[in-house]
Amino acid sequence: MLQYIVRKGDTVRRVAAAHGLAPSHIIQGNPWAADQPYLLPGQVLFLPSVQRRRYIAQEGERMRDVAAIYGVSLEELEQLNPGIAMDGFCPPGRTLVLPLSERAAVVSLRGEYGPAELESDIGHLIKKYPFISADTIGASVLGKPLHMLRIGSGPRRLHVNAALHANEWLTSPCLLAFLEQYAEAYAKGRSWNGHRPEDWFSNWTVWAVPMANPDGVELVQEGTGSWHPHRRELEEWNGGRRSFRHWKANIRGVDLGDQFPAFWEEERSRRGLSGPSPRDYGGPAPLSEPEAAALAALCGKAPPDMAVSLHSQGQEIYWNYRGYEPPESQEIAERLARAGGYRAVALTESDAGFKDWFIMKYGKPGFTVELGLGRNPLPLEDFEDLTLEAGRILASILSL
Repeated sequence: MLQYIVRKGDTVRRVAAAHGLAPSHIIQGNPWAADQPYLLPGQVLFLPSVQRRRYIAQEGERMRDVAAIYGVSLEELEQLNPGIAMDGFCPPGRTLVLPLSERAAVVSLRGEYGPAELESDIGHLIKKYPFISADTIGASVLGKPLHMLRIGSGPRRLHVNAALHANEWLTSPCLLAFLEQYAEAYAKGRSWNGHRPEDWFSNWTVWAVPMANPDGVELVQEGTGSWHPHRRELEEWNGGRRSFRHWKANIRGVDLGDQFPAFWEEERSRRGLSGPSPRDYGGPAPLSEPEAAALAALCGKAPPDMAVSLHSQGQEIYWNYRGYEPPESQEIAERLARAGGYRAVALTESDAGFKDWFIMKYGKPGFTVELGLGRNPLPLEDFEDLTLEAGRILASILSL
């Protein structure tokens, strides 16, 4: 058994992924970890040794066939199985030792996806695809950068943001993974699920903010340790609960989904909250929080022709706001819903959201997309499905 000392930012899933284990292996070796919502820096984990995967060679198989099936390096496969030539046939019945699979995509889940994973993936993406540009539009309450990516050179602008609500963080890698798939298809001159990325690139410019609430995302995933500057206040606002997995607000207990100047006062009255809370407190004033103000400023800098805010969950698309929406909004929403297998819903008695403000201020089509179905945070196992659903919805806009 390997001893591992927990560091800040570690979670059961992240530690497991880093050591080629399943989360269940961590719990089996450390049953106490199942009884606390978060790992704490300094705790000692006992990790079982990892047994390499093995495979029994079939009749007529070459080494390169096995490498292709399992997505592994042919050179590493040969190193672990000396005596078998790379271009030769595998002896039928021979037990082969398999190396770890190579990651084909930059954006993948290796446990929870937080601000550190986002920053790392953005760095790799802009290096791999120089036509993607990256910038920051501001900083969170705790000073974390609010990253923005831009792809395309077209005259029409599409604004997309994700993870406005902290426990809806799975929307972040879904958006970033779609942008990676778009970039790869464009670079290679390929289609994407029946769409033409070269047309997207020439017709649209996408402005994407993949994690609008990084402080809240980190709180949901890692909790509050002795290191956290707002530990006492957060635990008080959380009603003494140790887990923050239900938390939607930013680090000051302000719900960024209720922060925009679109009948903000009515939404505040409807919610009935006068102070910080895990959700539904709209703050002391519209755009009082730097995260919401940065999104509004970005739209002012480059007014979009259309905007999408990715949330979870419900498999619904909201498209209207108090009659301010343009006539084409419902038809577009129904098209997006068909693409993703969702429902287009006319929402009432809801104000102060990003989509509400965007529609009212700019008179352009705006949409809230509720990805997936279940309970937030959605399970990591849904990542690939949600990425495809989000991609099909965004691709439908870019193909208009």
